[in-house]
Amino acid sequence: MISIATKVVLAIVVVVIVRWGWKILNWVWLKPKKLEKSLREQGYNGNSYQLLKGDVIELGRMMKEARSTPMPVSHDITSHVMPFEHYIFNKYGKKSYVWFGPSPRVYVMDPELIKEILSRPNEFQRPHQEPLRDSITGGLLVSEGPKWTKHRHIINPAFHLQRGRFIPTKANKRFKQNRKELQVLAKGIVENRKKAIKMGEDSNNDLLGILLASNSKEIKENGVGLSIEDVIEECKLFYIAGSETTSNLILWTMVCLSLHQEWQNKARQEIIQVFGTQELHFEGLKHLKIVTMILNEVLRLYPPVVRIMRNTHNETKLGDMMIPSGVDIIIPIIRVHHDPEIWGEDAKEFKPERFSEGVANATKGRGSGSFLPFGGGPKICIGQNLAMVEAKAAIAKILQRFSFELSPSYKHSPFAVFSLPPQFGAHLILQNI
Repeated sequence: MISIATKVVLAIVVVVIVRWGWKILNWVWLKPKKLEKSLREQGYNGNSYQLLKGDVIELGRMMKEARSTPMPVSHDITSHVMPFEHYIFNKYGKKSYVWFGPSPRVYVMDPELIKEILSRPNEFQRPHQEPLRDSITGGLLVSEGPKWTKHRHIINPAFHLQRGRFIPTKANKRFKQNRKELQVLAKGIVENRKKAIKMGEDSNNDLLGILLASNSKEIKENGVGLSIEDVIEECKLFYIAGSETTSNLILWTMVCLSLHQEWQNKARQEIIQVFGTQELHFEGLKHLKIVTMILNEVLRLYPPVVRIMRNTHNETKLGDMMIPSGVDIIIPIIRVHHDPEIWGEDAKEFKPERFSEGVANATKGRGSGSFLPFGGGPKICIGQNLAMVEAKAAIAKILQRFSFELSPSYKHSPFAVFSLPPQFGAHLILQNI
C-alpha cells in the first residue's frame, strides 16, 4: 500500500505540474490570443498569432535577405532597413502589430500619440529586453524612476553646451570577454581622473571631469551621488552610444553632400563666409544656418535610432484606445521621418530647405512627435546639443579643406544595429581645396 507520505508527495507533484502547466499554457497561448482579440477590437491588425514563434522567423528571414545585398543609391531606405515592418505596413496599414514570440508589439505612428507616449515616461517605460545592448551601454539609456532622475540631475551639467544569450557560443564568450575588458578600461580611466582631480588638476576641461565634479557636489549637498559603478556605466554610454551616433551623423552627411553637390557648395560658402580659413569658434558655429538645415535633413532621413520601444505594466489609456498590459509599443522613427502625410510628397528626397524656418514649420504643424532623431519628452537624449555642435564642427573642418564625392566602389546599405551605420562602409574620394 502507498504510504500517506507518498500520497502527500504525489499530490504536491501533481499540484506543481498542474500549476506550471497552466502558467505555460497561459503564456504560450491563452494570453496571446486574448491580447490579439483586444487589439483587433480596437482597430489594430496583424498576422494571426502562431504558437511561440509569432512573426520572428519571417522577420529574421527578411532581415537576412535585405542585408545580403546593397540597395540602389536612394534616400528611400525604410524597406531596406526595416523590411518586415515595411511588409506589415503595406499589408495592414499604420495601425498594425507584429508578434515577437508570444508578445504583440503595436506600432504607433501618429505624432500626437507619439508625443503623449514620450511625455509619460512613468507609464510608458523602456523595456529591459535587450540585454546585450543594456550590458554594454547601461547608464541613462536603461535607467528608470528615481535612479534615472538622480543620474540625469548629476550628469546634466556635462552637456550644457533574452535567454539565447546564456548559451556559451564563441560569439557570446567573445562578447563577455570584450565587456570585461571594457569594464576594466573604463574603471581605470575613472580612477586615474579622480586621482588627478585630487592632485589639483582642472576638472572642467572634459566630460568625465565635469561629471565627477557634479557628482562630488551632489554628495556634499545631499549625502548621496553616483557610485563608481554608476560613473563607469555613464562613461560607457558617453563613449559607445554618443560617439557612434555622432560619427554616423557626420558620415551620412558626407554621403548626402556627395550625392547633392549643390548643397555641399552652399555649406562650404557659408563656412568660408563665417570662418574663412581660420580656426573654428563656438559663436561662429551658432551662425551656420545652412549646415544646421543639412544636419537636420540627414537626421530625418538617416536617424541615429530607427525605432523606440516602450511598454506598460498596467492597462493604459492612449488616445482613444486602451493598451492592455503585456503589449509593447514601437515608435518606428524612420517610418515617421519618411511619412508623406507629415513631410509632404517629397518626404523621401534630400531637401534641407524644408528646415529653413525651423523644425516646427518643417513638420507642417504636426508637433514634436514628428521629428525624433534624439527621442522626445523628458527623456530626450541628454547629449543632443553636444552631438550637434560636434557634427557642425567636424563638417565645417572638412568642408574648409576638402571637396568630396562617392567612390565607384561605394555600396549603399544602411544597417540598423544599435544605431544606423553603413553596412559596407562609406567609400568617398576627397580632394584638397
